[in-house]
Amino acid sequence: MTANSATDDVKASLGEAGSHLKSAAAAAGEALKGAAGAASDELRLGKANVKSELADSALAGISAAESGGAAAKEQMDALMDKGRDLIDSAADLIRERPLASFGVAFAAGWIIAKLARSGSKD
Repeated sequence: MTANSATDDVKASLGEAGSHLKSAAAAAGEALKGAAGAASDELRLGKANVKSELADSALAGISAAESGGAAAKEQMDALMDKGRDLIDSAADLIRERPLASFGVAFAAGWIIAKLARSGSKD
């Protein structure tokens, strides 16, 4: 081999290496562009899924609030019915035993009056 020939071989090899590096850089750039595009698409899809789940969560919360209001109304109606039943029961007892009822009411009033007077002396 001659010096010229060896130099030419080095130049050719370096040129080929440079060409491969240039191709590798171009391929890396394309890969990055593709990855960025895919990531952007995934991000858009993820954002849409998050919005959808948040909307579904809000709807479920509204539904729970509406159900809670209906449940509270049912409980209030049940309490009112029990109160009416208690008043009716007391009225029946007063009708059946008016003297005993008067005696109990009188005693309760007397005790309350005594407690009120002793509390005001302190």
